Amino acid sequence: MQIAFTKMNGAGNDFLLIDNRSNEIHLTPQQITRLCDRHRGVGADGIILLTPCTTGDADWAWDFYNNDGGSAEMCGNGARCFARYVGKLTGVKKDFRFKTRAGIISARFNGDDTVTVTLTAPRDLRLRENVSLNAGSSEIHSVNTGVPHAVLFVTDADKAMVQPIGSEVRFHSHFAPRGTNVNFVQVLGPNAIRVRTYERGVEGETLACGTGVTASALIASEIHKFKSPIRVQVQGGDQLEVSFEGQGGKFANVALTGPAEFVFEGRMKV
Repeated sequence: MQIAFTKMNGAGNDFLLIDNRSNEIHLTPQQITRLCDRHRGVGADGIILLTPCTTGDADWAWDFYNNDGGSAEMCGNGARCFARYVGKLTGVKKDFRFKTRAGIISARFNGDDTVTVTLTAPRDLRLRENVSLNAGSSEIHSVNTGVPHAVLFVTDADKAMVQPIGSEVRFHSHFAPRGTNVNFVQVLGPNAIRVRTYERGVEGETLACGTGVTASALIASEIHKFKSPIRVQVQGGDQLEVSFEGQGGKFANVALTGPAEFVFEGRMKV
């Protein structure tokens, strides 16, 4: 079977977008990992399939898969790429809504290559929990912004041990049974942070993680009393922006703004 795809990236977080409005494409985990393989496939952090929304509460829907072949509830950078892909494929230029496993996401085009997505309401906020790691006890914060995220504040993101500590926290019993994504956050100044993320399902660091950026910004608003909007520098060098209403653990109208870029189109046999 030949699969037609569009390669896109959101702040360096890259995806393969596939038109499955006919519902005729059914990828196995093995096919997904092969497509995402950076040596034997196209290479991507994940795959997003455009599907019809059958429930009537959104314009479109998606099926999202990490590059390990497993499905995921939500991806902020992927959501922005998905919005531009739908716009290119269908010609829609106005705001629209699409359904994910995390809930309904709304997308707004900003007149350039950036997109703003309004995310589902965050939940399960937990602050200042002491978690025992191999190197000793560490203060970790967590929140679910569509998928679960842990946040550790560090003095220098360049020196953060993202792979070993990220993997340890991701599989820690404290976050069992499904595990968590892990963000290492450096405060750059008022309402400005830098974030490096170990992504669950990718099992390594990505150049950006939209839901991780959002989780880090919301927790920074609690721990450091930052105000909306919060500017976030990601490992790929891009800057994203997180806006929100509320504080004290009660957030509303949480939105993520950033780039979504087309890279190339192609076909691959799977």
